[in-house]
Amino acid sequence: MHTVWKGAISFGLVHVPVKMFTATEDKDISMRLIHERCGTPISYVRSCLHCDSPVESEEIIKGYEYEKGRFVTFEKNELEAISGEINKEIKIIDFVDITEIDPIYFQKTYFLAPDQTGTNAYSLLLEAMRQSGKIGIAKVSIRSKSSLAAIRVIDNCISMETIFYPDEIRSVQQVPNLPAEIKVNDKELTMAKMLIEQLSTPFEPEKYQDDYRHSLLDVIQKKIAGEEIKVVPDKAPTNVIDLMAALQASLDQSKPQGKKETAAKDDGAAKKAPAKPRKTAKTKEKETVTS
Repeated sequence: MHTVWKGAISFGLVHVPVKMFTATEDKDISMRLIHERCGTPISYVRSCLHCDSPVESEEIIKGYEYEKGRFVTFEKNELEAISGEINKEIKIIDFVDITEIDPIYFQKTYFLAPDQTGTNAYSLLLEAMRQSGKIGIAKVSIRSKSSLAAIRVIDNCISMETIFYPDEIRSVQQVPNLPAEIKVNDKELTMAKMLIEQLSTPFEPEKYQDDYRHSLLDVIQKKIAGEEIKVVPDKAPTNVIDLMAALQASLDQSKPQGKKETAAKDDGAAKKAPAKPRKTAKTKEKETVTS
């Protein structure tokens, strides 16, 4: 793993030297933009409209547009000084229960490893958090950006998850067309809860996969091999109007296989049962003469 940051975790007067590693990786398939006419990849050049010439990266600084066409500019060292990047500190402010944090706050996960002589302090913090069941809420600056962070234990590793500040979370009141009052049909609610119960299972992340990425990789390999590809799109589902019918069909579909087979046998037995003979007009006449 590549070290993306070096610093220390601090809680109270204790400092734990650590190295930071990215815990996740983006496996999206990268596509280049190609000039259709000649097959050449398109390149992007940073240029200045005023000077009408390309601009090298060392000539570029950052600026904030406070009015249309008017900027205040910053050198790199100014932004680093403001952000506290030089401190290289993950300062734990509080310890809380992880259940108190809504998942909407979480951003990106990093693994933290002990650096140089920090193994003992690292192990102490790890085991103390594990046994207390608490996680740390900290402040950290990475690449000139200040973030809140959650410090917690994953297996035998201290991890850090950057989290949004409260004013970065949009209010649900901004979401259009939300119902002012929740009204549902009791029978539909009961069936919906039954469906949820039937589909409930322990979380096993390994059983999920990116179907689009796997399909795209398969098509890429076929194109490399010179095969002609024709992709037939899935038929879009029609709008469901009858909720009860949709819920019942979903419940039937999600039933365990054993129950389906039992139901099928019962249906088969019912079909094989001999039907009672219907009385025709002639039959009725014969019964009348006999009597």
